[in-house]
Amino acid sequence: MEQETHQLPHKTIGVAVIHNKKGEILIDRRLPGGTFGGFWEFPGGKLEKNERIEDCIKREVLEELGLNIEVSAHLITLNHLYTDVELTLIAHHCHYLGGEPQMLESQEICWSKIEHLNQFTFPAANDMIVEAICRANYVF
Repeated sequence: MEQETHQLPHKTIGVAVIHNKKGEILIDRRLPGGTFGGFWEFPGGKLEKNERIEDCIKREVLEELGLNIEVSAHLITLNHLYTDVELTLIAHHCHYLGGEPQMLESQEICWSKIEHLNQFTFPAANDMIVEAICRANYVF
C-alpha cells in the first residue's frame, strides 16, 4: 500500500520592519474576516515570480500603505508551517522615506516603540520577527 503525501502550498513573503526617526516600528492591523483578521502584522506580502525580495517589500508597502521606503539590512528569514500553508518570511529593516500611512488594506495603523511590540497580537509566524527586532535593537 502506498502512502499518500499531501504537500501544502508554499508562499514566500517579503516583510518590512519600517523604522522612523523616533525609533518606532510601523505595524498594521489586518482587516476583519480574512485569514488572521484583526491580528497585527508587519507590512509586506507575497513575492511574485522573478521578483527580488527588496522590490517585493517596496511594492507591497506602497500598495498596502501608500508609503515610500528604502529597504535596508536583512533581519531574519524563517519558515512557519500553518495547517493550510507553509510560509517563508524574509524580513528586512526599512527606512521610512515619506508619505502619510493610509489604511488601504488594513483597519488600523500604529507606530510602536520596540519594547511595546509584545503588547500586540500577531500571527504566530511573526513572533520570531518580534524577537529578532528586540535582539537587534536596531536604531535609525
